[in-house]
Amino acid sequence: MSQLRQQLTEGRFVITAEIAPPKGMDVAAEVETARQLAGMTAVNVTDNQGANMRMSPLALAVLLRQAGIEPILQFTCRDRNRLALQSDLLGAAALGIENLLLLSGDHARFGDHPQARSVFDLDSVQLLQAVNGLMAGHDMSGKSLHGAPTFFAGAAVSPEMEPFELMFQKYSKKVDSGAAFFQTQAVFDPERLSCFMLAAAPLGRPVLAGVLLLRSAGMARFLNANIPGVHVPNTLVERLEKATRPLEEGVAIAREMVAVARDCCQGVHLMTLGHEARIPEILGG
Repeated sequence: MSQLRQQLTEGRFVITAEIAPPKGMDVAAEVETARQLAGMTAVNVTDNQGANMRMSPLALAVLLRQAGIEPILQFTCRDRNRLALQSDLLGAAALGIENLLLLSGDHARFGDHPQARSVFDLDSVQLLQAVNGLMAGHDMSGKSLHGAPTFFAGAAVSPEMEPFELMFQKYSKKVDSGAAFFQTQAVFDPERLSCFMLAAAPLGRPVLAGVLLLRSAGMARFLNANIPGVHVPNTLVERLEKATRPLEEGVAIAREMVAVARDCCQGVHLMTLGHEARIPEILGG
């Protein structure tokens, strides 16, 4: 049983973080960053995040596992059809990867290869269903497998996405399709997070609140303009604008969101974007 599954099952407050594979084959910096995150429950390995080409996340996830760091392997539907997704999932299982985060993925036009064709043969709900099928011992065509994998598969949710009803409907579909846990998109509004958790509680899935470290007011405005489902309130933008040391203010804002999550969520997912050394402060240490 993975550490992530065990801690969530035991009702412990879980802390995860994330790193991106390198744009190249030198993983020394990424492994070193992961070592700084050794106190986390698990570390997400992103899959061509933002539709920007990087090393296979499976390769880095295996290297982290070999270094004693538990990975959460992200899979997006953007770059692979159902054949490739199932094939890579079986390969991951054979290499000892249990934790997954299954995502639709950003469209290729937003990344560094805008001429690439996005696949989206499946969406994230269908991918969850495919994973459940593999664990039940068959592929998407109904053919039996010679050895079924064991996964702890999670999904994403955006508590601040409007309209709320549509967002929650998709959340419910992911629960029905077998999502065992959720990591949220970055949240900055305590009231919206609390309202979502109140609605989500009857569905019985652990939720890790996404806490993103804001570095500046400009970054906050960029998120508001470009990232669906993310809304940095004007009050926080103004705090960053007025701060003589915006990064320090960003750490304070992240720490406040962690405190909110401790009251209503089962954990936090930290996105510190190269400032992993600030995690103890963000966690209130």
